[in-house]
Amino acid sequence: MLSVQLKRFLHHAPPPPYSLPFSTTTSPPPKHHSPLTTAIISLLTHHRSKSRWSHLRSLLTTTSSSTPLTPGHFSLITRKLKSNPHLALSFFHFTLQNSSLCSHNLRSYATIIHILSRARLKAHAQEIIRAGLRSQILFNNDEDAFAEQTGLSRLEQDCEGHRGPRYHLLKEVRFFEVLVKSYRECDSAPFVFDLLIKSCLDLKKIDGSIEIVKMLRSKGISPSISTCNALISEVSRCKGSFVGYGVFKEVFGLESCELGKKMRRGFRVRPNVHSFNELMVGFYRNGEAEMVEEIWSEMERFGCVANGFSYGVLMAVFCEGGRLSEAERLWEEMRVKGIMPDVVAYNTVIGGFCKAGEVEKAEGLFTEMGLSGIESSCVTFEHLIEGYCRIGDVNSAILVYKDMRRRGLCEQKRVFEALKIMRSAMRDVSFHPSGKSYELLINGLCKDGKMEEALKLQSEMVGKGFDPNSTIYGAFIEGYVKLGNEEMAAMLRKEMPVAQKQQQEDNVTD
Repeated sequence: MLSVQLKRFLHHAPPPPYSLPFSTTTSPPPKHHSPLTTAIISLLTHHRSKSRWSHLRSLLTTTSSSTPLTPGHFSLITRKLKSNPHLALSFFHFTLQNSSLCSHNLRSYATIIHILSRARLKAHAQEIIRAGLRSQILFNNDEDAFAEQTGLSRLEQDCEGHRGPRYHLLKEVRFFEVLVKSYRECDSAPFVFDLLIKSCLDLKKIDGSIEIVKMLRSKGISPSISTCNALISEVSRCKGSFVGYGVFKEVFGLESCELGKKMRRGFRVRPNVHSFNELMVGFYRNGEAEMVEEIWSEMERFGCVANGFSYGVLMAVFCEGGRLSEAERLWEEMRVKGIMPDVVAYNTVIGGFCKAGEVEKAEGLFTEMGLSGIESSCVTFEHLIEGYCRIGDVNSAILVYKDMRRRGLCEQKRVFEALKIMRSAMRDVSFHPSGKSYELLINGLCKDGKMEEALKLQSEMVGKGFDPNSTIYGAFIEGYVKLGNEEMAAMLRKEMPVAQKQQQEDNVTD
């Protein structure tokens, strides 16, 4: 059953903040069946699936009209198929594949979306919503006329900072209006509006999403909590965390103004831990450490219990600010409360310890991580490698790197980043890597096809008194073969035994 607020909203079409010319793109579907629609309904419901579509095509091609099925006809037929939503969806796809036999507008799209929504075929409904929002045919393309009718500027700025016609923003609002107008006749489900908002977010139509939520909120109707959280997340990412915070307060009716108090009384959805997490991670991403702590305090005042992700974000703030004792306090608090840290939380604290040069503590957490059954990630190893390099222990960093490669956790780009960290550390004259360390690094560079970098490292290795052995020759040969340079590989194969013989003679002389 629909909520009282939703019933009222649908009975009285929501007054938009500006006049929208629906008559140009939508018209009420015919109330009575024509002989053609009656024949089509009978054909679809009684013929076998293999033959119905060829019969339908034959029926429509024999009519005198250039486009036999109007959007109104499609809506009427589709509503008659609402007890068989999969058939209704197949009929919709048939009309798209045979566009000369059927035309569509917003109303006909709204009808099939409602039918699929009431059947809880959400993925299919969202697919059609996204296709509709992308379509230029379903909307009036005369932007100047539209701007003149609405009194709005033709230009808006999207989340990527690009300026474009504001008309495109209004497409979402117009789609919403048509869904409202056709809601009752299709006996739809309330979450159809959530599907529209989420589809807008998928397409980065942020302003349209906000406008739709405002229109729902003005009638005391709340989108689902997951939709509200998705909106806050996208707004924070595209428009900045402070704008996201403003949307958070508006959608949950938490404004301090009188209007906010009024809206709060009629608003039933309360923010949950994920709502606050979206705000925290948004502020963290924008470097607003103080606001992360402020949101944490607000979450506590609201009586919302933090989860592992919440702790992870706040610990990241503390670690990056060099406040390790506070991060450790939070870590212990998690244990007391029985909250299991995830890989992100472990990586955060491990990274904090490594940055502070406390690699022993980081290694302890790394060991604990494995014992707890939590798989370490590429980031875990990168933190440890950087930590060991920071304290001058390149050989231990090499061992961590070797373990990372053995486990095959990271893509090649991330492996090379780890190599660069160690390579940078080895340039420090105070570091004294072993021959084995050089061997491992050169082998990694050759496997990644970074032959020029490997040659530089090999030259440095010789300069520090380490002669290339058969393993290093083998790494270069394999690397050149992989790159298709057989000439260099052949030359090294000839050079290798000569070099090894020379090394043996030098050793005897010594």
